[in-house]
Amino acid sequence: MNSHLIKRNILPDVRNNVLRRLFFKNYSRRYSSLINSDVQETRHIPELELTAIQLIHEATGAKHLHIAREDNNNVFGVGFSTPPTNNCGTCHILEHTTLCGSERFPVRDPFFKMLNRSLANFMNAFTDVYMDATLHPNLKELDFKQEGWRLEHENPLGVVYNEMKGQMVQQEMFPNTIYGYNSGGEPKYITDLTYEELLNFHKSHYHPSNAKIYTYDHLIAINEKIKGFGKIAPDEGIKVAKPFEFPQRVKFNGPLDPMNSPEKQTKFSISYLTNDITDVFETFALKLFSYLLLDGHSSPMYKALIDTNIGSDFSENTGYDDSTSSLSIGLQGMKSQDIELAEKTIRKVLEDIHKNGFDSKRIEAALHQTELSKKHQIFWKLIRLEIIKEKLKSGPFFQSLVEKYFFNNPHILTCIMEPDSNFTQELNQEEEKRLESKINSLSLSDKEKINEQSLELLKKQEETENLSVLPTLKVGDIPLQMRRFNLDFNDVEGCKVQWRKTATNGITYFKAICKIEEELPEELRLYFPLFTQVCTKTKTIAELDDEIRLYTGGISCSPTVSTDHSGHCLDRNIDNMYDIIKQLLLETNFDNVEKLKTILYGNASNMMNSVVDSGHEYARTFAASRIAPAMGLAEIYGGMTQVYFMNKLAQSKDFDIIVNKLKISSLVLNKPSLRVAINCSSEIVNKNETVLKKFLNGFPESNNNYNRDKENIEKLKFQIKNEKAFFPFPFAVNFCAKAFRGVPYSHPDSAKLQVLSSLMKTHYLHREIRERNGAYGGGAVYSSTNGIFSFYSYRDPKALDTLETFHKSINWVLDRKFTQQEIDEAKLSIFQGLDAPISVSQEGNIYFSERISDDLRQKRREQLLSITEGDVKIAANLYLKKQFEGSKEYSIAIIGQESDEIQNNSDYKIYKLDIGEEKEQKSE
Repeated sequence: MNSHLIKRNILPDVRNNVLRRLFFKNYSRRYSSLINSDVQETRHIPELELTAIQLIHEATGAKHLHIAREDNNNVFGVGFSTPPTNNCGTCHILEHTTLCGSERFPVRDPFFKMLNRSLANFMNAFTDVYMDATLHPNLKELDFKQEGWRLEHENPLGVVYNEMKGQMVQQEMFPNTIYGYNSGGEPKYITDLTYEELLNFHKSHYHPSNAKIYTYDHLIAINEKIKGFGKIAPDEGIKVAKPFEFPQRVKFNGPLDPMNSPEKQTKFSISYLTNDITDVFETFALKLFSYLLLDGHSSPMYKALIDTNIGSDFSENTGYDDSTSSLSIGLQGMKSQDIELAEKTIRKVLEDIHKNGFDSKRIEAALHQTELSKKHQIFWKLIRLEIIKEKLKSGPFFQSLVEKYFFNNPHILTCIMEPDSNFTQELNQEEEKRLESKINSLSLSDKEKINEQSLELLKKQEETENLSVLPTLKVGDIPLQMRRFNLDFNDVEGCKVQWRKTATNGITYFKAICKIEEELPEELRLYFPLFTQVCTKTKTIAELDDEIRLYTGGISCSPTVSTDHSGHCLDRNIDNMYDIIKQLLLETNFDNVEKLKTILYGNASNMMNSVVDSGHEYARTFAASRIAPAMGLAEIYGGMTQVYFMNKLAQSKDFDIIVNKLKISSLVLNKPSLRVAINCSSEIVNKNETVLKKFLNGFPESNNNYNRDKENIEKLKFQIKNEKAFFPFPFAVNFCAKAFRGVPYSHPDSAKLQVLSSLMKTHYLHREIRERNGAYGGGAVYSSTNGIFSFYSYRDPKALDTLETFHKSINWVLDRKFTQQEIDEAKLSIFQGLDAPISVSQEGNIYFSERISDDLRQKRREQLLSITEGDVKIAANLYLKKQFEGSKEYSIAIIGQESDEIQNNSDYKIYKLDIGEEKEQKSE
């Protein structure tokens, strides 16, 4: 950080041994443990009430930044520069294998197990385990086979191998540098990595001389952790790209999205190499430039590229990347023939900014957002923004950035991805040929060794580990009493209002819920997600978008079991915030068909990315929707049903029908259905109440225009469906889930089921699904609010095997003898979440949203603390075993690669998401 940006510390810089000792003696005894480190610099930042101390370990050269601050939170981190030299995923696999046990802590996956042995703050224990894991890992060959890649029954397995399937990374922008390789690894190259290469990479890179250590509040004795190491000259790799002599262009193929029109699946991006990454001010300036250029519906690029339907939405890489110092502008959902138009449009927008700069209102909105950042203690933004304000006064600042980085810059890369219906098939064929070649090259002794290692790995995964070597807290360390929030309630204009009066640093947080009438037809319920988006994005979109940024920290509207509206603003902008929300809710122009098309096309393009990122959540929601009424609504609003429906709408030819369906404001937005929660300081309550009265006066008193349809009410009555569903997607791996019915939050068995889910995940499912089957993740979770017990897996190469694992885990629980330590650890893992710090904006939300009072939460806390092994087994038998073998009130969902096993299985209902009709296969 530039020294002129922050007030200097009242203490002088401490550079030699004499001053260093004097500094430690007089400033704080806490620093005496670092006597083997040289203090390079100290800075006091009064605005954040902290002192930053930069140190270098004398023996090894390890760099250490310590932040001294009076705070209950502790943070520790150690990082190593690991520049990749190929696409084998060495850095990624090493990251996994270092966490498979170390000299002092020889247990598999110690951090996963530590999650059950600590609460939110467990600084010393985590520090010891981390330092030992990174500097003294066991790095056994079997760990490499488990986490990296291995051949087993002539099939490739490995956590990283399966994680990276289907991942795409833009690398051509930085040839001959560390950024020119995929550090995560590409499957076709991962199988080239050898165990010996992994060991050598660790030796040369996971070394204190190559380390950067960070501590916050709690200062650790670094010398004790790294003594015995000498100094080496680490290889940091080539990080600066040699500038292109002229712009480059690359084309490649990608998977075809089965839900969208094949004619609009081209993806395109143009990337510009920008500043020196060490220039922190220029980096901040380009972040702000990217915000002004690309962020929001009023941004110049959005209006030029998305509103005109050249593309359906920006691509994921769009924006400024401060890790590589590059700015990208990309589109998805394009026609191939529109690429030239897109390039010309981007150039035209940049030329206009170079000539005229940005709209003053957008710049003012950016300044306002930064002021809000200051309220959230992101102080460095404010400091640099003051410099930019001065530069804006003295000349055309942003215009100069355009000329410097976008006009006089040959280092430009254009990437084009065209859809290919054979993409996944060709990937599978490449894998088959590659593996066949490897197998054919193996000698008889090699094959025997592989078989021996497979058996040895299986044996290792079955072994019971001695976890006593890991540090742990005790259940007695969990506070018996939870933190409570004092809430006040009153009626304002007939509306129920919840108040949380507390110090909010000058910000008012507003939240409103509109209950949806249960008689509303399912057909209209399907439109709710689009309705909430149109509410926030349709009326005078560009102007309203700027007003939201100028006067608030953001306003959102989303469908849950009821419609949820929220926003926050500086106290001085309360009138503006309420006025904007009122406009969004009551004055939306639903007849703006062109804007509606833009939203629909963007949704359709983004659905695939969402399922790729969170496929296990979609699978869990769908499975749960078949057995629980509340989850049925969640599926309609945000599950696979909504994915299919939104893509179907995007292909619509008659948008007038959609417009008419969206005009349902009077059915859901009325005073009796509305309740409000406000978090603010006591001094601003009266002003909030005055403005809220004015806000509420615009809402209708009732939805008398609604015709209650008894036939529709009967139709909407929930019925359990014991369904096995499969959604074929062009993925190389799968996401799967299995859901069982539980009990309400207040039921005593709810706590038993939550402890049960923790035990199953930690001691069985993690090992079987991840370590043995090679999936990236998997486990069990119990939702106390909706009463659903779910199994799930993520990026899973063996979905059907995993379903069998879910079944086996039930008997495993009933047959296994759990120790008291294991029961206690399960409780510790649960209380991490229950007692995690929350922001002031969230205080009181659980009561407002779920109607769960502090008394109910305290009662459940006591229930959790009292759970025994017997309770866990009662819950497993009653809610899992009996439902699986008896009433069969469970449901299954798989999202992923098509297979003959599922296609030929008449038990599965297959949902083919190709804009056509769903296909059912069921036994008669």
